[in-house]
Amino acid sequence: MSKHDDPRLAYTTDLWRPHVVAAVVVERDGRFLFVEEDIDGRRVINQPAGHLDPGETLPQAAAREALEETGWTVDIDALIGVYLLDTEVVGKTFLRFCFAATAREFDATRKLDKEIVRTHWWSRDELEAHAAMLRSPLVLRAVDDHLGGARHPLSLLHDFLRP
Repeated sequence: MSKHDDPRLAYTTDLWRPHVVAAVVVERDGRFLFVEEDIDGRRVINQPAGHLDPGETLPQAAAREALEETGWTVDIDALIGVYLLDTEVVGKTFLRFCFAATAREFDATRKLDKEIVRTHWWSRDELEAHAAMLRSPLVLRAVDDHLGGARHPLSLLHDFLRP
């Protein structure tokens, strides 16, 4: 099938823009930090993650999302991987940059993003036990890549942002 026959491309490419997302895998004592959130009326499990905002770098976005969704200040250590996810929704594609991060400080008084129901520190096995709730297959894949040692230096990323 040529790209012109692909029904996902029934819209014009002038309208298609992938959603750029920054996510973090935070591991502490063999457990990983996850958020349980309500998205489009569905309860899902995800890493702390969210869209890149104007004027910020990908590591800044990842650290911001971790704080906003969990109350944890994190240090971004390395890039785990870059993931492209095409969803069942026509034209909705995610380009996800996932970072390894270290939990530094927790603010129990911080108000979390409105979609967040609670946070969890789960092992990989506990995450897998909740597989039906995963927001996307990228959640488990990022943990597995992290556990497999995927670490790319942050120097791979180059930012040319206007002041």
